[in-house]
Amino acid sequence: MSATTHGKTPYYYVPAESSHPVMAAAGLFFLILGAGNWINGHEWGMYSLGLGLVWWLAVLFFWFREAAHESESGKYGRKIDLSFRWSMSWFIFSEVMFFGAFFTALWWARSHSVPALGSLDNALLWPDFKAVWPSMAAGATASPANSVEPFQTVGPFWLPTINTALLLTSGVTLTIAHHALQAGHRARTIAFMWMTVILGFVFLCVQGYEYYHLYTELNLKLSSGVFGSTFFLLTGFHGFHVFVGMLMLFFITMRLHAGHFTSERHFGFEGAAWYWHFVDVVWLFLYVLVYWM
Repeated sequence: MSATTHGKTPYYYVPAESSHPVMAAAGLFFLILGAGNWINGHEWGMYSLGLGLVWWLAVLFFWFREAAHESESGKYGRKIDLSFRWSMSWFIFSEVMFFGAFFTALWWARSHSVPALGSLDNALLWPDFKAVWPSMAAGATASPANSVEPFQTVGPFWLPTINTALLLTSGVTLTIAHHALQAGHRARTIAFMWMTVILGFVFLCVQGYEYYHLYTELNLKLSSGVFGSTFFLLTGFHGFHVFVGMLMLFFITMRLHAGHFTSERHFGFEGAAWYWHFVDVVWLFLYVLVYWM
């Protein structure tokens, strides 16, 4: 709640009851229902997915527009600012746990599952299986029960390294934009924000090209055993987070063009910056653990 004063009586702004959370949840329901059924061969799932996505994005647009209007009209005080900061902190913490689960799955597969499959206990079941990471290589006998087609792995050069440079550079341009905003240099802030958004977009284009190369030339797919599943889950979900972060920064840039934010009050900017730096850090772990090791 935000406190102002009318004479000696404190006045607290209390937002009205909102249907936005329920409507957003409904959009997600149709989105997830459609995605699950489309993947499993039900054509109607595609339409449910499209409906849910459009519905959900529309709700978010009106919800965030309302919050931005309340903020710019001075209704948010220190308490609400603090609640936003705690909320963003817990959200990023949940994202850390999300990626932590997939990194743990990668570690478990490499350090425990693959050695167990190649142990003496399983030698009679899969005599030609080699307990090496990744389980690929020289023929169909490289996987248990010939269940995985042969594929090639991808190293750090050059596309992943280019993407690392792009994300690290975007972190620098975003930091420069933040300092410019704190100093009251709006034009400089906007210029470096556009640089950050463009770098994020180029990152996604490079990753899209990398996926095309993996599928068409290396036969590396989501179905390529535990290596393929962990690789695409980690890189794919990270790419989705880059897309979400890029959208955040894009709309923050649009708000800067509209005259929103001041050098003292700009948590919307800071929250998006926190998220983008988190995405940068996750990529560094991913770059080392997935592409180098």
